[in-house]
Amino acid sequence: MKKELTDGEIEVTILDKLARRGKWGRYLPTTVIIRDISHKIKKDGKRVKRIMDQLGKNGLIWQKKSGEVTALNPHRKSEILEKIKHLYSTITL
Repeated sequence: MKKELTDGEIEVTILDKLARRGKWGRYLPTTVIIRDISHKIKKDGKRVKRIMDQLGKNGLIWQKKSGEVTALNPHRKSEILEKIKHLYSTITL
């Protein structure tokens, strides 16, 4: 069953998915992330891609090859983990 998630919930889902896979400076194809998260939400992958681009601009994730691959910024690990912890404490997925 697909849910209507807020942008903040999608953001933390992206960060959590990368953190659980250990992608601190190690890249994962962006299409994999978009596909996996798009299965959880009602809207299509364009919204997920837009949020990922915003995370990249904020420096929380790194995107390489014109956004084809994505990794977590290991220099901001404590900030990312705190964001995941804070948002998961306020939402239920």
